[in-house]
Amino acid sequence: MQQIQQKLAKYFELTSKAIEKVKIVEEHRKQAEDLLDLAKRYFSDAKHFESKGDLVNAYGAVVYAHAFLDAGARLGFFDVGSDNKLFMVD
Repeated sequence: MQQIQQKLAKYFELTSKAIEKVKIVEEHRKQAEDLLDLAKRYFSDAKHFESKGDLVNAYGAVVYAHAFLDAGARLGFFDVGSDNKLFMVD
């Protein structure tokens, strides 16, 4: 149980920072906004699951949230620079 709590805390911090760092690339605005919206919704769901004590679903949701951010960065929908600590960009 402690291990999942540690991983969950790590991903909440990582994903929160990543959401704040994302800058939408104008030529891909529609796709970028869709991915960012999904990431924010899954992040919110993760917080909800955590508040209910459902750590497994919380972890799943926060990992999905971050995956949407990584996908947007890899596809060039988000400008994240070369930040390979928050995103899979290299």
